[in-house]
Amino acid sequence: MAFKKYEPIDFKKVRPQLWEMDGISARTMDEHIKLYLGYVAKYNEGMELLERMPEEFYEKANPTLSHLRAIKVDITRAIGGTKNHELYFGHLGGEGGKPEGKLLEQIEKDFGSYDRFYKELRATAMAARGWAWVAYDYDFKRLMIAIGDEQNIYPIWNAQLILGIDVFEHAFFMDYGTAKGKYLDAFFANLDWKVVEENFEKALKRDVE
Repeated sequence: MAFKKYEPIDFKKVRPQLWEMDGISARTMDEHIKLYLGYVAKYNEGMELLERMPEEFYEKANPTLSHLRAIKVDITRAIGGTKNHELYFGHLGGEGGKPEGKLLEQIEKDFGSYDRFYKELRATAMAARGWAWVAYDYDFKRLMIAIGDEQNIYPIWNAQLILGIDVFEHAFFMDYGTAKGKYLDAFFANLDWKVVEENFEKALKRDVE
């Protein structure tokens, strides 16, 4: 079957509030979306290369240097860049605050309190070079807060991401320079917890299916 090209999400259409946030500028969003579109384009390009790969590339596959290895490794960065940004943009443009319902109950169960959860998540984002994530782990039946220093570094298997914070400089440098903490304050002030709650509900549903 021929590879079907992946179409990027039109965030201007589905989440126009991303360009109306306090603390994260429309200019930053314009440039950030360009990066996302680039990841989607490279994913499509990589998949098409795999589909047309000459037989000799399979025969010469090598862990030190080979065409197959290069494509296989780099395509994961394009996939990660696509999925990470869709998660990130998907829950921005909200009014901040704190979560409610089952998500808050899970946070209090796993971290003792929302304040303790927030403290760890914000500190994790400060320590991360690329991403800070919250994921529901299906094996341990709990929420995990994790660091990923690249688009394709995700250390928790058998878990579902529900929240992602982009802390690469491109996410905040135009607005805050090196003041990463101020960007994180703006991120949480614009986080749409309803979307994160929906992400968590979907994760729980998959856990019982």
